[in-house]
Amino acid sequence: MAATRTPTERTARHALARCVEPIDAAEFFADYWEQQPLAVPRAEEGRFDDLLTVSDVERLVSSGGLRTPGLRLVREGGTIAESSYTTDISWRPKPFLGVADPDRVAAAFDDGATIVLQALHHTWPPLARFCRELEHELGSGIQANSYYTPRCSQGFAVHHDTHDVFVLQVAGEKHWRVYEPLLELPLKAQRWSSSLGEPGPAVLELTLRAGDTLYLPRGWLHDALTSETDSLHITVGVNVHTWIDAFRAALADCEHDVEFRRSVPDDGLQVADLVERLAEQLDPDAVSRRARAAFVGSRRPILDGHLEEVRELHSVTVDTLVERRPTVIADLDGTTLSFEGKTVDFPDSVADQIKAIFEADVEFAAADLPDGLDDEGRLVLVRRLIREGFLRRSAAGA
Repeated sequence: MAATRTPTERTARHALARCVEPIDAAEFFADYWEQQPLAVPRAEEGRFDDLLTVSDVERLVSSGGLRTPGLRLVREGGTIAESSYTTDISWRPKPFLGVADPDRVAAAFDDGATIVLQALHHTWPPLARFCRELEHELGSGIQANSYYTPRCSQGFAVHHDTHDVFVLQVAGEKHWRVYEPLLELPLKAQRWSSSLGEPGPAVLELTLRAGDTLYLPRGWLHDALTSETDSLHITVGVNVHTWIDAFRAALADCEHDVEFRRSVPDDGLQVADLVERLAEQLDPDAVSRRARAAFVGSRRPILDGHLEEVRELHSVTVDTLVERRPTVIADLDGTTLSFEGKTVDFPDSVADQIKAIFEADVEFAAADLPDGLDDEGRLVLVRRLIREGFLRRSAAGA
């Protein structure tokens, strides 16, 4: 049976619109997605300040708590040795390794180094929530790095990315040059190398200012320079599920077929029609199901306030208002609930109640769940899903 996906009404988000408007989503996918760059000038200073600001970067760097690989420094196309700006702090039972030294980071920044904060979708809540909203819309994994470059400097030389990117200019200005791809839609392992050849003339040249966006499909070559101002931008990467991924997943599902496990004869001739058997695994529904399962299973939880939720479980009653966490991406297959890398199985006797919880798009109380369980059973179910991180008390309930 196909899994029931997170209800559409719960996934009506605005993250993509924030990236591309006034272009609408339909036009973006028809004319730009995986096809060509899109530059959106806005002159709207402060548009992305809720995601990250220069003050946030300053606070993170100056705190002395950043560690590699969450931080790295680059300059003029090269990565700066971590040993030049990090230190190890002795501690028991284990030392803190690769801790950023704020003095040395500041000195490197003053000397033209770009400060790169990596994987902010894991460590910075505002960007984690924004990336999750974009995941709801695109059905692909999203990542985010930030780049703080001092004036009149360059962080990276010409290169391509192996994922599609939305460049969100937060502060200052940055001058971009974009070149035709030498390798169209590269896979993750097909990283940029000078062996691919030299880029041709720039096909797009522009200066991004605070509030502007640049979309680049994977493979499009680019480089960037700051002007007379420091520049902070966020690069939001989209990790798509390609047909290569789909075929690999289908082939993995062929492992149960003994014909695929036989040794290959010297003449390379197939005894059974393995191509036909593989084709059966490439039914559109099967392809979609595997892609969705890989996506849902690889999402990390965003559990702000979860310590308090678990601590206060005893105070949750059948009348306490609760809600689905808006950051949860989940599927329901019968009474098996899959979300954020975990699978929770429930007995068939609570199928109606689990379905109601899964489909809830407004706050509710355990007492509102369908008949078939007494109040104590409903409460046990709701408390379990709060502990698992699927539900939380609503603002009114808390």
